[in-house]
Amino acid sequence: MPQEVLLEVKDLRTEFFSSKTSSVTAVANVSFNINKGEILGLVGESGCGKSVTSLSVMQLLKDTPGKITNGEIILDGVDLVKASNEEVRKIRGGKMSMIFQEPMSALNPSMRIDKQMIETIRLHSDMTKEQALAHAAEMLKKVGIPDPPRVLKNYPHQLSGGMSQRVMIAMAMSNDPKLLIADEPTTALDVTIQAQILDLMKKIQKEEQSSILLITHDLGVVAEMCSRVIVMYAGKIVEEAPVETLFGNPSHPYTQGLIASVPKLGSGVKVLPSIPGSVPDLAAMPEGCRFAPRCKYATDKCRKENPELFQIGENHKCRCWLVQDK
Repeated sequence: MPQEVLLEVKDLRTEFFSSKTSSVTAVANVSFNINKGEILGLVGESGCGKSVTSLSVMQLLKDTPGKITNGEIILDGVDLVKASNEEVRKIRGGKMSMIFQEPMSALNPSMRIDKQMIETIRLHSDMTKEQALAHAAEMLKKVGIPDPPRVLKNYPHQLSGGMSQRVMIAMAMSNDPKLLIADEPTTALDVTIQAQILDLMKKIQKEEQSSILLITHDLGVVAEMCSRVIVMYAGKIVEEAPVETLFGNPSHPYTQGLIASVPKLGSGVKVLPSIPGSVPDLAAMPEGCRFAPRCKYATDKCRKENPELFQIGENHKCRCWLVQDK
């Protein structure tokens, strides 16, 4: 039985403009789906376009030099690119929510937690202030925060990183969103708190049957959380596969490099392999395959021609001439 699609991103192109005629492309013709009740991982190094993709989906580029110049973002039948500002405001925080990378800076430092949560809840419901306050306390309890009435009266600086992230999750989930975008939700947290936050996200996702787009550079998190993975490099998708396939049979040299660089317990390896070089500058993308300058398998064809995203197996795609030439 085919799964029901919740979010469909088609041929998304996002550019950043420094003047009317000068721009760089951060996301280059990206297409993917998220099914209802699915956790999809989006991985890659910093600068690969992961966060810009999420901000494009959330329609949070309007007050920045960034602009969606092509494509569709269809959430539950509504194209967010064509939707009015009013329609987007109703959907954002309601049908879709986002957990940002830095909880300590994502929360407003000048507002108490209760005011921030009530504002979010009442914007997307007809609750009274008292009902919204009770709902906020219930959500804090749900994410494992002890003594919610006390925490609601706190300012963000009075909370630890882990507590702030739990507040962010509670706020994001308070209107039962169908889609939750989590952008590096555990980056600023220590290892034990990271595990608690990931367990909490899985628990809420199962209870609410929501979908999650999990953006991370941590492949360990992907292995634990996701059913399907997209690997991005220099603004393009280079591989897409179910999580077992990706780890069992990584096909793109970039994916292979990422997986090889993860330490494995008991392997006896003293020096981990690394991918030479760095992600190319958006303003100076190489000709041909964007990964070619860092790839040990690159041929003249790779350096001159940009490969398509080839279908190489069931639900497995790879953007590499090597897989097409096999």
